[in-house]
Amino acid sequence: MLESIPIAILAGGLATRLRPVTETIPKSMVPVCGRPFLEHQVEYLRRQGLRRIVVCAGHLGDQIQHYFGDSLEYSFDGDKPLGTAGALRKALPLLGEKFFVIYGDSYLPTNFAKVFQGFMSSSASAQMTVFRNHERNVWFEDGQIRAYDKVTPGPKMKHIDYGLSLFRADAFDGVHEGDLASVFTDLLAAGKLAGFEVSERFYEIGSPAGLAEFRHDFQ
Repeated sequence: MLESIPIAILAGGLATRLRPVTETIPKSMVPVCGRPFLEHQVEYLRRQGLRRIVVCAGHLGDQIQHYFGDSLEYSFDGDKPLGTAGALRKALPLLGEKFFVIYGDSYLPTNFAKVFQGFMSSSASAQMTVFRNHERNVWFEDGQIRAYDKVTPGPKMKHIDYGLSLFRADAFDGVHEGDLASVFTDLLAAGKLAGFEVSERFYEIGSPAGLAEFRHDFQ
C-alpha cells in the first residue's frame, strides 16, 4: 500500500541543543546503540512498508549521503538554510504529488498505513497527525483541527503536532523558504488542513533528555 508513497525526512537543522556532539556530525547521525539514529529510523520506516525515503539535508548532510549511499534519495539545502518548508519545496521533484513528512530527530511508533488512509479519505492539501499530550499546540475537536499555534497555546488546545504529516504538492504553491508551521497555519486558514489523531507516544532526540530517554527505551 505504501511502497510507492515517498517519505521526506527533514534533517537539515543545526541541532544546537545537542552541541558539542553535533558540531562535527549531523543530529540524525548521533549514535544510538552503536548505530546512527537515522539508521534505526530508516529500518522502522521500511518495516512500515515505505520504500522511497528522501532525506532533506543541510548541516553536514554529506555525511549522511556518504554513510547511506544510494539506498536513500537526497535533497540538499545548498548555500543557505531553506527552513523546513523551503527544504520540502525544493525536494518536490523527488516527492511527487503525495508524500509523508517526518523530522530527522523523531521516532514515531504508530501505524503509518492508517494515517495514510485518513489522508486519502479527505480532499485536504495536508494532514497533521496529533497526539493528546501535556505539551500542547493544537485544538483538535470532533476529528478536526480548530486551531494551531506553536508560540501561544490556548486553553482549548489539548494536543500536540505528532511530527507525522502528509502533503499534496499544491500545499507548497508559492512557498520558497521558511518554517513548516507557517504552511500549516496558512492551510488551516484556507480550510485545507485535515487532522488525524494517534494514541502512541513519540520519541525525539533533539534534546539531551530526549536522546537519553530514547537510548534507554530503545535498548
